Amino acid sequence: MIETLLFPFQLVSMQEAFVMAAIIALPSALLSCFLVLRGWSLMGDAVSHAVLPGIVLAYIAGIPLLIGAFAAGMTCALATGYLSEQSRVKEDTVMGVVFSGMFGLGLVLYTQIETDLHLDHILFGNLLGVSPADLWTSGIVALIVTTALIVLRKDLLLNAFDPAQARALGLRTRWLHYGLLALLSLTIVATLAAVGLILTIGLLIAPGATAFLLTRRFDAMLIVATALTLVSSLLGVYLSFWLDSAPAPTIILLMTAAFIAAFIRSARRTRRAAV
Repeated sequence: MIETLLFPFQLVSMQEAFVMAAIIALPSALLSCFLVLRGWSLMGDAVSHAVLPGIVLAYIAGIPLLIGAFAAGMTCALATGYLSEQSRVKEDTVMGVVFSGMFGLGLVLYTQIETDLHLDHILFGNLLGVSPADLWTSGIVALIVTTALIVLRKDLLLNAFDPAQARALGLRTRWLHYGLLALLSLTIVATLAAVGLILTIGLLIAPGATAFLLTRRFDAMLIVATALTLVSSLLGVYLSFWLDSAPAPTIILLMTAAFIAAFIRSARRTRRAAV
């Protein structure tokens, strides 16, 4: 019985999947807390979809796909910021237009080239097919993002809640704004090989939203989000083996279930407090 339960850990592809899941858990969990507090859920969705044309153009140019993905993600973020500042249209509307346009451009470009690159792997990830290069790339990016978020967490937190006070204290709020967007793009690059463009948004929103319902202190929120993401990621990979399902959607389903449970708990606690 024990040997059967431990069998997935003996497969090389599963071992690499476990390692990749653990690598991307930390930066995505930490970043999700800041995105939830800033109200940037749609921004995460926008950037994750907008990297597709960058990937296709990078393939055509013969450069690493992740470079194209990061460039496209930052282009989307900068374009959204510029257009929202120069027009009366609200930022969420601009984001919707920009990311849908870039995603459409990516699909059109993809249909015009001949490649053995599978679109479903780009959209939904291929956690069981990650290469050592993917592990190293995601590991380096995860280290950069995690370090930056931990070092700048107080400044980013103040800028999220009170930008005017942050400016009064001498913080470079514009640098913090676009720095967070850069970290968002880097995190999407790190998770691209594992969960793809479509499911990345689940990793970037669900942990922070769930932790927000369960905690009242930001530091505790970071810890809860990280623990939730790590457990859901490792358990999702493990369960996917026995369910014969794809690991990435299984991970997202576990996170969704955790959010629903946290929501029910929070609602009950609110009703008891009202009584």
